[in-house]
Amino acid sequence: MDAAQTTKRKRSGSPLAAEGKKQHAADPAAAGATGGEDANAEGSADAGGAEAIEEPLPLKKKMGRKAKRDERSYNCPYLDTIKRHVLDFDFEKLCSVTMSNQNVYACLVCGKYFQGRGLDTQANTHSLMCDHHVFLNLETLKFYCLPDNYEIIDTSLEDITYYLQPSFSKEIVASIDKGTSISRALDGTAYIPGVVGVNNIKANDYVNVVLQILCRVTPFRNFFLDERNVSGVKDPLVLSFGELIRKLCSPRNFKNHVSPHEFLQAVTNASKRRFKIIEQSDPLDLLSWLLDTLHRKLKKKKRVVHDTFKGTVKISKRKLPPTDQKDLVADDDPEYQEQESESQFLILPLDVPPPPLFGDGLDHNIIPQVPLFELLNKFDGVNEKEYKTHKDLFVKKFRLKSLPDYLIVHVSRFTKNNFYTEKNPTIVNFPIKNLILRDYLELADDDPSLFRYDLVANVVHEGKPGAGEGNYFAQVYHKGVNKWFQTQDLHVDEILPETITLATSYIQVWERQPEPEVTDAPAPETAPAAADAPMDATPAPVAAAE
Repeated sequence: MDAAQTTKRKRSGSPLAAEGKKQHAADPAAAGATGGEDANAEGSADAGGAEAIEEPLPLKKKMGRKAKRDERSYNCPYLDTIKRHVLDFDFEKLCSVTMSNQNVYACLVCGKYFQGRGLDTQANTHSLMCDHHVFLNLETLKFYCLPDNYEIIDTSLEDITYYLQPSFSKEIVASIDKGTSISRALDGTAYIPGVVGVNNIKANDYVNVVLQILCRVTPFRNFFLDERNVSGVKDPLVLSFGELIRKLCSPRNFKNHVSPHEFLQAVTNASKRRFKIIEQSDPLDLLSWLLDTLHRKLKKKKRVVHDTFKGTVKISKRKLPPTDQKDLVADDDPEYQEQESESQFLILPLDVPPPPLFGDGLDHNIIPQVPLFELLNKFDGVNEKEYKTHKDLFVKKFRLKSLPDYLIVHVSRFTKNNFYTEKNPTIVNFPIKNLILRDYLELADDDPSLFRYDLVANVVHEGKPGAGEGNYFAQVYHKGVNKWFQTQDLHVDEILPETITLATSYIQVWERQPEPEVTDAPAPETAPAAADAPMDATPAPVAAAE
């Protein structure tokens, strides 16, 4: 009896197997798909006297759905609806309906931002109402098809993710200043990576010039091109500034300009509305504040700001006695003896002499000119300048102790009081290359690499003084193409180096000349000149030094 019951139980199978057989028999498609396997299983069961237990059908259907979903991921029929020319990832990543920054998706058909991709979300509703199906998660950089809600996997979409978040390898970063390649936007407009237009949303031209000149500072720019240098930093100002620098230098932009909207929002919040989008400010104030803020927020990571821009000046200060007590003060009085101290600087200020009060014989205002070296005499350690406090009078002398690799010079043109702002129109004459600062620097030796500088960026103020009265533009030098460009908001034009000294410079960035490469190869022997060589023979061209 026990053997018979055991045989009967084996032939009938478990209840789960019986239910699976009924469902399998009711589904002809599934039976056809596994007909050979089922036949073999039944044959072995009859031969061996025991029936194999089949896998439940719900699991088979689940596997079938997964295979079908993967197939759609690689063959999405809506990829041709993407409109790359309407995509703009420069704005703040907020849902256009709820204004939330959580789980935001970009519609790749119209360029708008929406939240979520579930059944009752804004992105799903937009997909149904507007027949737009391809969306990009702005945080995970994954593509989805809505309302079907499956992930899209296609290599043709890599240009969109790079446009959203450009990335640079060490090799590309090292070759930016050496490259001469020209990129093209979607509309065919040519542009040079690193020298592109910046959108003026309202009155942010003072921000645009600061971005342009900082892009010419190689170590500072390269620091933010490598995302690993700011990994772990959660500050919105640092992240938005690094993202904007990478977009300015990207060779695969869809447009030949970028918009600093997200960076402006971070600046406004971090400065507690000191700098605004709708109100023009002084680019010098923004540059000083930005460098100081970035240094404080990156201090634990790397001192890139001070390593690039910090210099040291020695100050000799002497207090002057009151006019009515000069004869009563002893010569050895310690209160009126000269005292020395050192101070660090990121921006070197230069004072412009006041303009003439009267015009010429034709009643025209005379625009004076002054050489830059005359302004630098302030730091020769000999000239004294008076400084007055509310009760004391001091004279100070300055001497440069050390100079940074990149020297930022500020020409003091504006004088502010309680009523108005006055601009000094004096033109400062300066060389474009080989600015020698040896006479203003305390040297231990005569190494020329310590005091020779070349100009790489120049900020110019044009128009009347005061917020909103004039405008700012930048003149920058690109080493790779060996050309100068003038950038004013969206406009980028090539200019001649001779025209740079004709403008009213406000902020300048000078780069220390690199040390000459020393080679151990012997000098080639000079061939004797031919007796019959023509006198007007053209000499061989000399390679320009970078």
